[in-house]
Order: sequence, then structure tokens, then C-alpha cells
Amino acid sequence: MFNLKDYIEYEKGNLPLIISVPHGGMLECKDIPKRETGILGIDKGTIELARDLIEKMENIAEKFSLGGKEPSYIVSSVRRNKIDLNRPEEEAYNISSPLACQIYRYYHEKILQFVMENLKTFHYSLLIDIHGFESHKRPQGYRDVDIILGTDNLKTMFSTPVPKKNWNKNFRGKIINKFLELNIPIAPGRQRREEYVLTGGFTVLRYGASQIPNSQAIQIEFSDRIRYIDEDLKKRTVQSLAELLYDELVDRKTS
Repeated sequence: MFNLKDYIEYEKGNLPLIISVPHGGMLECKDIPKRETGILGIDKGTIELARDLIEKMENIAEKFSLGGKEPSYIVSSVRRNKIDLNRPEEEAYNISSPLACQIYRYYHEKILQFVMENLKTFHYSLLIDIHGFESHKRPQGYRDVDIILGTDNLKTMFSTPVPKKNWNKNFRGKIINKFLELNIPIAPGRQRREEYVLTGGFTVLRYGASQIPNSQAIQIEFSDRIRYIDEDLKKRTVQSLAELLYDELVDRKTS
């Protein structure tokens, strides 16, 4: 009998925020065959970045005498070449592996559980799905950035279409404006210029507002410079994101 907690780490928090990390795991899982197609590489440093983000949010809460406030989180320890948790099930693992099937379903059942509990308690849920990209692998001809936001043109944030003129008048817009102020390049960030952006993967599309009303989801991709090359850049980025998330959750609580 397998203990699925050996492969998936999670904790239920007491804020309407869920942080998920699907591609940072290093566990070999010799009982699971490798996937034969798709992206196989590890998003190095994403688990550590997520832990830093949670810690900084807890520190902010303590600063304002709100100690004990923390988000829910779910982290995969499994290598991406065995299971890609940001893909539909038929693409995520070798179907010959019962263990891979159990891990995949366990991961997504937990996310859905957290979302539904947030909606019941807070009438709102926000999922941040953390990923990484290598700067040198971005297509040529596009602006070099350190952060990419994926929301499928805000469909994972809102259940009804948002006019383009209002695309920055929401939490995604707050993130963009904050990092532009800090001179940390982010996409989307230049509306008048064509950019290499991501729609967001399976997880944010599945648990976002277009599928579950009042459940917002954002895929955030961090460059290698942020994750493990430039420690100062990482600290500034994570601290700023923690402050943005804290402010957003407080604003919703008091509005």
C-alpha cells in the first residue's frame, strides 16, 4: 500500500489562498515509468520559492498582529518526467502506472477540496500556480522578462469577459504595475507591444473562474534569474508578491 503523502505535501491554511507547485519535485519514483512525450524538465527552485513566499506572508501577518494566518499549499515531490500535474490526465503520466494515477488524482482532489472549502468559508478562492522558465530558452524577438502571468486573457480570473481597457483594473493588474515600478520585467506588461505570454496551463484553467465562479487562478512563471541565480532579485520579488497577496486578501476581507 502506497502512502500518497510521501509524494504530495500539503497543508490546509486559514486564508482564501492556495499555492501549488507541480514541477519542482526531485523524487525519482522508480516504480513509475517515465513519460515519453512532452516537457520533462524540473522547474528548479520553485518549491523553495513557494516556501519563501509562505514564510514572508506569515511574517507580514505577524507584523500586523495577525499571526497564524497562512495560505493552503500543495507541492509535488515527484519528478516531472514521471508525472506532469499541469496536464490533463490522459497526457500526464504513463497509463500503465497505477501509482502515477493515484498521485495525479490525489493532487487534483486536494486542490479542488481547498477551493471548495475556501468558497464555503470566504465565498472566494485564489490559486497561485508556481512555475519556472529558463531565460535563454525564450523565443527570439520578444522582450526579455523575469515573470510571466498566465490567466488566459483573464478567463481564469473572471467568469464573464473583461473589456480590454479594464484588463489592468484587477489583481493581475496590481501585480503587473508593482513589478514594472520595481523595474522587474513582467509579461504581459506592454499592451502596445507583442509579447511572448502564456495562457496558463491545465491547473489554472480547470480551477479558475471560467469553470468555478469566484475561484480565481493565476499561473506565475519565474525566470531562472529569480529562482536560483540572483538571490537579491529573488528576495525582492518574493517579498513584493507576498505584500501584494496579503493586501489583496485583506482588501477582500474588509470590502
